[in-house]
Formats: sequence, C-alpha cells, structure tokens
Amino acid sequence: MKELKTQKFSDFLSLNNIVCNVEETNTEKVLELLLETVKRSYPELDIDRTGAEVKAREAVFPSVVASGLAVPHARLAGLKKPLVSMVCTPNGAVAKAQEKVYVTILLLTPQDDPNLHLQVMSALATVFAMPSLISEVANAANPQDVFNLLDRANGGDEGQIPAYLKAGDIMSFPPALLQETDTVAHAIRTFATTNCSELPVLDSAGDLRGIMSLSDLLRHSLPEHLLWMEDLTPIYQFQPFKELLGVAEETKVGDFMREEFLVVDVNVPPVHLAKLFLVNGVQQLLISRDGKFVGIVEQKSFCARLFWE
Repeated sequence: MKELKTQKFSDFLSLNNIVCNVEETNTEKVLELLLETVKRSYPELDIDRTGAEVKAREAVFPSVVASGLAVPHARLAGLKKPLVSMVCTPNGAVAKAQEKVYVTILLLTPQDDPNLHLQVMSALATVFAMPSLISEVANAANPQDVFNLLDRANGGDEGQIPAYLKAGDIMSFPPALLQETDTVAHAIRTFATTNCSELPVLDSAGDLRGIMSLSDLLRHSLPEHLLWMEDLTPIYQFQPFKELLGVAEETKVGDFMREEFLVVDVNVPPVHLAKLFLVNGVQQLLISRDGKFVGIVEQKSFCARLFWE
C-alpha cells in the first residue's frame, strides 16, 4: 500500500478549489463548475472524458451520500494524486432523485490505487458525519471559512486518512435481519421482499446466532437421496416443497439456520477479506465489532468498490 503524504481530507483541498455562494440549482451545471475548478489547478485534465467517467459511476453508485451532500467521483488513469474541488449551493441544487444538495465535492483519484480512493471516501464521510456541518459549509461566506469549519471538524481524529482500508470502511448493513425466534414463513417473506439470498440470524441481545439462506430452504425441502439421482423424471409430480410450506408458520428460524459462519473483525484489511472469499468459497462475510454484528461485506459489492467505484 502506498504511503500517504497527507493525513486529513482537508489536505487534498486548496482555497482555489472551493467555490462558495453558487446559485445554480442544476446538479449537472454544478458538476461542470467542479470540473472547471479542478482544471485550473490541473490543466491537463480532460473535462469531457472525466465528466463521462463521473456520470458512468453515478449511474451505478448514486453520488448523494448523505442528506445535502453529494460526492461525484471517478478514478482516472495516469493521475498521480487525488484531485478535489467543492461547490457550495446555499439554496440547494436538485439531484435526479429530487433531493436537494447543498455541498458537492468532486473526488478524482488514481485508477490504480483503489485503497487510496476508498480511504479518502471514508475520511470524507467521517468529516461530514455531523449533519450540521453540511449546512455550515454550504452557507460559508468564502473558501477560508470552509477551511476553518473543516479544521474544526478535524479537531480530533475526524477526517484523518486511515493508515489502511478496513472492513468497516467498505461494509454495508443488510436490508433485513432475522431473529432465531422468527418463523420460517417470516423468513420466506423476507427473502422474497428484500431480494437477499442469505441473512444473518441474531438473538434478542443482538448476538450472531447463525445464517439462513435460500439454499438452506431448498436443502430442507429435498430429501438428500434426490441430490444423487441423475434421472428425476419418475418423481416430477413429487412436491418436496409442500411439506416445508405446510409447517412454515410454526417452524422457527433457529431450527433451520446454520451455526457455522465466518465472522470478521471490523478492522481487518481488504486483502484478508479477499483471501477469505477465495479460500472459503463464500459470497458474504459477516462483520463484527467487539463481538457484536455491525454489517456485511458481499463479494459482489466488494469487487465493485475495489475495481470500479
């Protein structure tokens, strides 16, 4: 991993790359202003190509990361260091989802350094964790006031670029959780409505108890000997799922879940996550802090964030 020369998110900003009191309400116009602002300090920037890269990522990863805050971004080949610009729109610019954005930060990072990109994103999210800061920055009178506000937010560890990327920086929270006392019928409905294929199971204290997946439902539905049969035509009318559905309202998730699962500490680096994905052949890792469940890292999103976002 490359050693970082700067320690905080604000170190990537310069006064010349901050534009305050912008009255523009169209986010695409705001993006144009952000690109033009960066180009002043980095003349070799290809605005058209960079704008296309930013919009391509925004189609997959929405740029609005918090209420009032948008971070359009791209990773560019040949870039040696991150480029950052900021536009403050006190009256709000309207994003595609009809959300109003008051602070927009353009982040451009080297294509071949996904760790740095995600580290800076993580630091930025930490800086603006307090919603009040977004409003204060949006209404700042000038770039120096913005710097003063960021310095105040950086008074502790906030905004510090982490020494290395951690599982906690790239994890997400699943759209749903299961309790071991939930019924299998509830689990089936949850799978159907969340488009998940695997869900953590917790007890009443919030401790991890197991994992339940769609594969588990199928495995409990089919007699094991069917898995070894090559020709299933004689039993096409056999309904192995009927029995499961018949008891789904009475059977508990705790009776179906698997108690063998991988739990990874929130501070584990991505290279260890990649190893676990490959060695164990799993699609999802559970993340914990001090023994408590805090999120998941899915292989698909893990790869998307490292190779694309």
